[in-house]
Amino acid sequence: MDFLRPASWEEALAAKAEHPAAVPIAGGTDVMVEINFDHRRPEHLMDLNRIGDLEEWEVGEDSVRLGASVPYSRIMEHLRTELPGLALAAHTVASPQIRNRGGVGGNLGTSSPAGDAHPALLAAGAEVEAESVRGSRRIPIDAFYTGVKRNALAPDELIRAVHIEKAGGPQQYSKVGTRNAMVIAVCAFGLALHPETRTVRTGIGSAAPTPVRARTAEEFLEAALEEGGFWDNGKIITPSLAGRFADLCAAACSPIDDVRGTAGYRRHAVGVMARRTLTWTWESYRGARRTTEGAA
Repeated sequence: MDFLRPASWEEALAAKAEHPAAVPIAGGTDVMVEINFDHRRPEHLMDLNRIGDLEEWEVGEDSVRLGASVPYSRIMEHLRTELPGLALAAHTVASPQIRNRGGVGGNLGTSSPAGDAHPALLAAGAEVEAESVRGSRRIPIDAFYTGVKRNALAPDELIRAVHIEKAGGPQQYSKVGTRNAMVIAVCAFGLALHPETRTVRTGIGSAAPTPVRARTAEEFLEAALEEGGFWDNGKIITPSLAGRFADLCAAACSPIDDVRGTAGYRRHAVGVMARRTLTWTWESYRGARRTTEGAA
């Protein structure tokens, strides 16, 4: 196994063009596990740790440009307001040591359906900034996952950053595991309310071959909120509405039985998380609305 250590982003792109099968490594929290268990033996590893701008972020007027290697711990500390759903997901990642090393770029590059960041990125409507010697492009998160541990990156492309709109409404994240820490998700769920556009986005992890959205559930909830005037009157979400949303989210799954849980349990758990996160986000929306009306 050859070890490549580019000193700049340009060197990294050139090395990737020359060795398309080279596996990038920054935090190493996913890749090194596979190598240590001999599940993967690439001919080339590419160390990206000398490229400092991958660990930087920029908060713009409407969005955040998050470098691929920004550690989860920094997302939790510095971007909780702008990216609340992703910050909540970061809290559930393994241990403090791994949160200090791992980043969103690694989750995206590995594209495991159980990656903790995926539901939050789907719910927020992120875009992946991919680059090669041929140029740069942004891949909508909805088009990024193409199969089990497969994604839309070309062989010569590297992930440079993720672009995420700043939260315009409440976001939530929930995860079920076999214990409370240091565990791969049995399933996970992310939800984001977008009051300006009166839309809802979801993200489901570890309950299908790829991370997925519950699109039918989103469409149902958007229509119900609009028809019932919920955005304007701030009414409490009814149990029947929340239950129907939960059922549609569970139906969006296509899970398998494995050592962490059965398919039936995963569907049930996704429904429970959908109902709970809807309640939490809507109560946050109602609280913010009351505060705004009181100030006026």
